[in-house]
Amino acid sequence: MTTDPTPSDYLVRIITKNGAVRALACATTGLVADACRRHGTWPTASAALGRGLTAGALMGALLKTGQRVALRFEGNGPLKKVLVEADANGAVRGGVGNPEVSPVRDDGKLDVGGALGRAGLLTVTKDLGLKEPYTGTVILYTSEIAEDLAWYLTESEQIPSAVGLGTYVEPDGSVSAAGGFLIQALPPGDEELVDRLMARIGEMPPVTELLRRGVTPEGMLAYLFDGIPCDTLEKRALAFVCSCSRERTERLLVSLGKADLAALIDEQGGAEVTCELCRERYRFDRGELERLLTGLSAH
Repeated sequence: MTTDPTPSDYLVRIITKNGAVRALACATTGLVADACRRHGTWPTASAALGRGLTAGALMGALLKTGQRVALRFEGNGPLKKVLVEADANGAVRGGVGNPEVSPVRDDGKLDVGGALGRAGLLTVTKDLGLKEPYTGTVILYTSEIAEDLAWYLTESEQIPSAVGLGTYVEPDGSVSAAGGFLIQALPPGDEELVDRLMARIGEMPPVTELLRRGVTPEGMLAYLFDGIPCDTLEKRALAFVCSCSRERTERLLVSLGKADLAALIDEQGGAEVTCELCRERYRFDRGELERLLTGLSAH
């Protein structure tokens, strides 16, 4: 398996020579570590957010330029939700409902399923540039993120899929490895090849174990597709990138309307808006809010 002494965040996409199966694998350690620092996540919340961000990166890579996807894993556990957005260019962002969550299973492993909750929904929304976004929803299958995404793809989009995701959180709470893979059977299908790949997935060490050994996304795919002729379609960089900005936040404040904006000025003398997905804070003093209100009154 291929190793890389200087890992970076990127994704590789391949297809088998016979066109029956496509696969993607990625390393997301840097962007996951960045996101977890921004959100101040405790270990189990970090593991859940890392898996969610990696899932978003994989789903984003299946889109065309200009398209976006949002994944919302929402459960009845203390974590509440994992919300991720990604685009076709490798930009990913996301957050969790409650970052200060860290249940542990009896075997000592981080309990992502317990944190998210066993009852809930996965909602996938795709902005494909059409009049209305496409939305699909399934019940959470295991609440472990990877199996839930595979269940969604197989049930809602009718594409038999296998997903592996992993985030390794060190004892000090830092993220030292994150990444994953997505394998999909394409019509008309090749059952023998799919069975062979499922057997390989069953024998495969955990994603984080491979990443911590220095195995690259190419190495993961080489392991899974050993002896199966494939073509590499692309390699793309991934990064934690948020689309929030001061200008967008101003538009959000303006959308409150004259009465609410005036009340904000009178009662608080300013405003602070925090982006849910990157935790960037935007502060507006009284003068700035009055300027926005004046602009509204002029229309």
